[in-house]
Amino acid sequence: MRRLYQKIYLTIIGSLVLLVAVAGVAWRFGPGGPPVGQGFEFAGELAAAALPPADTPAPEQQRAVEALSHRLRIDLTLYGPNLGLIATSGRPLPLPDPQRESGWVFGRGGPAWSFRLPDDRWLVARPPPHHRSPVLALVLVLAVIAVVVAVAAFPVVRGLTRRLEALQAGVETLGAGHLAARVPVEGRDEVARLAESFNRAAARIEDLVGAHRLLLANASHELRTPLSRIRLGVELMKTRPDPRHAADLERDIAELDALVEEILLASRLDAVDTAPALEEVDLLALVAEEGARWDCTLDGEPVTLQADPRLLRRMVRNLLENAERYGKPPVEVRLTREQSGRAVLVVADAGPGVPPERHEQVFAPFVRLAGDSRGTGLGLSLVRRIARLHGGDAVVAPLPGVPSRFCVTLPLEPEKTPAAARARRRGRTPVRRFVRRVVHRLAAALGVASRFRT
Repeated sequence: MRRLYQKIYLTIIGSLVLLVAVAGVAWRFGPGGPPVGQGFEFAGELAAAALPPADTPAPEQQRAVEALSHRLRIDLTLYGPNLGLIATSGRPLPLPDPQRESGWVFGRGGPAWSFRLPDDRWLVARPPPHHRSPVLALVLVLAVIAVVVAVAAFPVVRGLTRRLEALQAGVETLGAGHLAARVPVEGRDEVARLAESFNRAAARIEDLVGAHRLLLANASHELRTPLSRIRLGVELMKTRPDPRHAADLERDIAELDALVEEILLASRLDAVDTAPALEEVDLLALVAEEGARWDCTLDGEPVTLQADPRLLRRMVRNLLENAERYGKPPVEVRLTREQSGRAVLVVADAGPGVPPERHEQVFAPFVRLAGDSRGTGLGLSLVRRIARLHGGDAVVAPLPGVPSRFCVTLPLEPEKTPAAARARRRGRTPVRRFVRRVVHRLAAALGVASRFRT
């Protein structure tokens, strides 16, 4: 298959050749004939007036033809009505064509112009080499221009296609699994913008695949610990039944059940762009119901919004559980409405809070603060995912004297699909699908473990 730069280059060359050919044909066969022919006809009319009559002796006609040839600086020959030679000056010229009144005739010395005089004699003229027809000069000039353009166009065309080839090589390298593949960005044209878009897409793919690999590794690590304890408990129950072992086994199964539930919820949230079931929710009442299960105080004003009540309930539960597990009493919950049409939910406690450099990391899946082995590391990650799924966000928002403070903002009316949710959906890969299959199988296995526990 011919390469792209060859196609472009041959197209330019073909266009130039066609231009030369069309220009020559138009010059030769255009309306009114070629200008050189018109000049010869005009010169013929003048020559007819300057030549002696047909009955003039031949020597006198010879002198007249020679004088006219020297004056016009052309080869000139005079033929009789029967095409017999009467007089000539310069190089030999071909016989005229009796079928035409005037026109080009061709012979060994090159083309010449013949025309019939009023007295039926024929005059044939041909300019010397430095007075050749401008048709040939025009074609020669166009040919030289074509060669110059062809030589100048080659590096331009090759440079363009070379960047396209580099982009193609980058795409193939990325498709082969080398996610660090990037292409150089040269120039400011469309190809350069395409290269920039490819680099951004490649970086996004690399980040997503890295995040999914991390998710798989973390999920495997988190699931291995309770599963190992459950296996040990089962072996102990087989050899020496003990109520304490049964209680430990029940606790491990409950921990594994909670972990699987959170991983499944995180996976389901990644698979949608918006909250799956929107309805009118009294957020203050929902927070009060969840807060009744925890040692906390609630203050705020009634706020009604369009949201998924199950997801909001889980978000509030995770915030309160995080405050109870990692913070210190008292736990204070406050709900307000902003003038911009957004609800603000704040959960604060008397704990030490999150270090400033970890404010964003605590919302990543399976991330715990240093030295803390409690929990699964998915609670705050689900809080942020649920908030962003509704068009809001969750952040660490400490205040002077209140270092442990989390703030969630939610729009009162549903917004368009957040860009982050769309990006997450586009970023689904076989790694994530594999994690979901593993977790689903573990969830099914928990039913067997629960039956054994009872």
